Amino acid sequence: MAKKATAKRAAGKAASKSAPAKTAKTSKSDLMDYYKNMLLIRRFEEKAGQLYGMGLIGGFCHLYIGQEAVVTGMQAATKEGDAVITSYRDHGHMLACGMDPKGVMAELTGREGGYSKGKGGSMHMFSKEKHFYGGHGIVGAQIPLGTGIAFAMKYNETDNVCMAYTGDGAMNQGQVYEAFNMAALWKLPVIYVIENNKYGMGTSVERISASGANLHDRGKAYGIPGDEVDGMDVVAVHEAAEKAVAHCRAGKGPYILEMKTYRYRGHSMSDPAKYRSKEEVNKVRSTSDPIDRVKATLIDDGHASEEDLKEIDKQVKAVVSDAADFAQSSPEPDEKELWTDVLLEA
Repeated sequence: MAKKATAKRAAGKAASKSAPAKTAKTSKSDLMDYYKNMLLIRRFEEKAGQLYGMGLIGGFCHLYIGQEAVVTGMQAATKEGDAVITSYRDHGHMLACGMDPKGVMAELTGREGGYSKGKGGSMHMFSKEKHFYGGHGIVGAQIPLGTGIAFAMKYNETDNVCMAYTGDGAMNQGQVYEAFNMAALWKLPVIYVIENNKYGMGTSVERISASGANLHDRGKAYGIPGDEVDGMDVVAVHEAAEKAVAHCRAGKGPYILEMKTYRYRGHSMSDPAKYRSKEEVNKVRSTSDPIDRVKATLIDDGHASEEDLKEIDKQVKAVVSDAADFAQSSPEPDEKELWTDVLLEA
């Protein structure tokens, strides 16, 4: 009996290691929302990967599997009017902004029902209603664009904030630092969220940086504060987001958050990811998966049972299945759509 009790206590300690560092501020409602939102992104991306494999999605397709906690925690700290702009690994950001999964999936398949009416594909879709400004294929280009959005917010005297997401691979682009300088000079309300998933395409971040791997320090020369955050812990992400958002809304200028995260799939669907071992990926999945960490907390704290969470998963899968059906049944865009939303007539 003593041995069993000791083993049980040890198992409990092991389980707590994989759970987020929950604080008194994290309610059951918040944890359930995090779980549902991250699960929607995970299941959506898994289905997108399937459709790509079936030849129904053309062009590039960059999946967000593994990084769900970053955008989920960040967006939980926003309010109406706050904006989001990101790179080409963007499906999760759209869903976190509240965009309809049907419209996102239909854009992936190039259909009329997509957010860009089938013309943008995976990397280029937008929603003015949800204040989502892309999806950008040029590495680092979204950083000066996001800085411009923040400039508009300050010019119009709002207290809104722009979340400008980027990957670690963009952190040696010159335009990024021009944007940092401008944002600091004019105290613009922009949060630069660096999603450091350890690899810029297939190159480890440690091999590309002469100044070290602490990317959150890259704004020091411009007086921009920065923090390193466990990007696999949605609670930690949200707490960091609240701090950065308060900084920006107070008129103190930009903030940098480096999210230490990890992608389970290759850079894109065409990348076999042979530059890292299966053991490395499996270790992260088994010890740090963002969804499993919240799941463990919900169960350990008595907020939900395994059956409750299975039912949520079932509901999420139904939403994603409907989106996939819509993405295949929506008609292809008419040729005349080539000329819409391209030129602004005076």
